[in-house]
Amino acid sequence: MKLEDHVPFSRRFSVAPMMDRTDRHCRVLMRLISRRALLYTEMVTSPALVRGRTPERFLGFSEIEHPVALQLGGSDPQEMATAARMAADRGYDEINLNIGCPSDRVQSGRFGACLMAEPQLVADCVAAMRQAVSIPVTVKTRIGIDNLDSPEHLAGFITTVAQAGCISFTIHARKAWLKGLSPKENREIPPLHYDRVHALKAQFPHLEFILNGGITDIRVGLEHMSNAHGAALDGVMVGRAAYDTPYILAEVDRLYFADTAPAPTRAEVMAAYVDYAHSQMAVGTFAHHVLRHAAGLFHGCPGARGWRTSVMTFGREGKNITDLIALAADLDSQRAEAA
Repeated sequence: MKLEDHVPFSRRFSVAPMMDRTDRHCRVLMRLISRRALLYTEMVTSPALVRGRTPERFLGFSEIEHPVALQLGGSDPQEMATAARMAADRGYDEINLNIGCPSDRVQSGRFGACLMAEPQLVADCVAAMRQAVSIPVTVKTRIGIDNLDSPEHLAGFITTVAQAGCISFTIHARKAWLKGLSPKENREIPPLHYDRVHALKAQFPHLEFILNGGITDIRVGLEHMSNAHGAALDGVMVGRAAYDTPYILAEVDRLYFADTAPAPTRAEVMAAYVDYAHSQMAVGTFAHHVLRHAAGLFHGCPGARGWRTSVMTFGREGKNITDLIALAADLDSQRAEAA
C-alpha cells in the first residue's frame, strides 16, 4: 500500500511536543496563526490515562486544534493500546510514541529514549496500538543513545518498528545521553547529524521521515525537503523556535502548503486569542495559564519587551485582558511604520 493511503493529513510541517509548553492553550494560539501545521500535545504517559482519576485533564482539547496528535509515553503494549483507544475516542488525529525523552523520571518508568535499546518492545507497543485504533500510529525517536548510536543500530531499530506497521518516523537528529546530561543539555550538547536522517530516507524510501532538532528558520527546513542535503525528507518538525517566536508560523501555510490565503496579523491573532482566553476564564482557568503562551508574539519587533511584560502582568494581576487587543494593534502599527 502506498504511503499516501495511510496519511489523512500532511506532516510537511509540525510543531514538536514540548513539556510545559504545548498544552491545549498554546495549541490554540498556534492554530490561530497557522491553519495547516500539525500540532502535538505534551507527552502524556499511558499510566496517567489508564490508571489516573482525571484522564480528561490530559486528553482535553478544542476542536479548532485539528489536526492534532497526542504523544504517548509508555512501554506496556496493552496499556498503550488502551491509552491509544481513549485518545482516538476523544478525537485525536494521530498517536505518536515518544522514544526520545531522556529524563531520569521518564527512564524510571521505562519509556522514552531508553527504549531505543529495546526495538522489539517498541514494535510490540506499535502493533498493539495499531490493532486498537484506526488513526495513524507514529514514532518520534533520537538517532541513538549512549553507545548505541551507530547508523547500523538506527537502521535496525527502524526496520524492527516498521515491521510492526509504523510508516512515519520523526527523527530528532541527535543522540541522547541517558546519564550525565539534563534534558535541556540533551537538546543542545550532542551534535546534530542531519545526514543520518537523509541516509534513512535513502535506505527506506517507502517510509516517511520528518526531521527534528535545531531548526530555527522554517525556510531552512524546506531545504531538507529537497535533495540539497541528500534524499529529500518528507517534513520538518520545529520546537523551541515555534514556541519562543510563534509568529514564524504565519509563513508556514504559504511556504509548506502553497496556501495563498493571507496570514493573520499579530493583532488579529491576539483579538481571537483574547476571546478564547475569556471563554477559558469563564470555566475557571487562570488568565495567566492562557496568556503566557503569547509572550513571544512580537519577538523581534519594536516594543517586544513591553509586550512580554504586559502579557505576563495582565495574566497574573487580573487586569482587563481585552486591553491587550488595542496594545497588539498599536504594536502592529509601529512595526509597519518601522518596516
